[in-house]
Amino acid sequence: MSATNLFEDGTLDLLFTNIALPNVGDAAGLQPSAAAGNWHISLHFGNAISDTSTLQTDNEAAYTPYVRQPVVRSVAGWTVASGTATNDAPITFPTSSTGPETETDVGLGFAAAGGGELQIFSPLDADLIVNNLVTPQFAIAALAVSLD
Repeated sequence: MSATNLFEDGTLDLLFTNIALPNVGDAAGLQPSAAAGNWHISLHFGNAISDTSTLQTDNEAAYTPYVRQPVVRSVAGWTVASGTATNDAPITFPTSSTGPETETDVGLGFAAAGGGELQIFSPLDADLIVNNLVTPQFAIAALAVSLD
């Protein structure tokens, strides 16, 4: 079975734009969070998950001064259409002062730092080599999460 586009968009709206998913349980449906919070985007130099762990710190980028980047769970942070959520603004990581380090995966989780659980992950379309003075970035709509 597959979900309909309407249900996919509704689920992505709940997760990424903090908009209620109507008619699940009752007419009010699954309600948004009182405080929207953020997704925290991470880069990884190896597989973002393994058979035994799904921590955000697994193979996480280590170049100086790397930190995860927050994207608010709202229509200011994400656009949902046709079963896909995409970022509304560039997601820019700090400029490297070390290197080289090769990033192969991207992840989304809820922890700003430390070993939170990775919720969504994907290999990058192409490896990203982070050398000194390189600023890793996802352009607008470059980070796309789909349900299908």
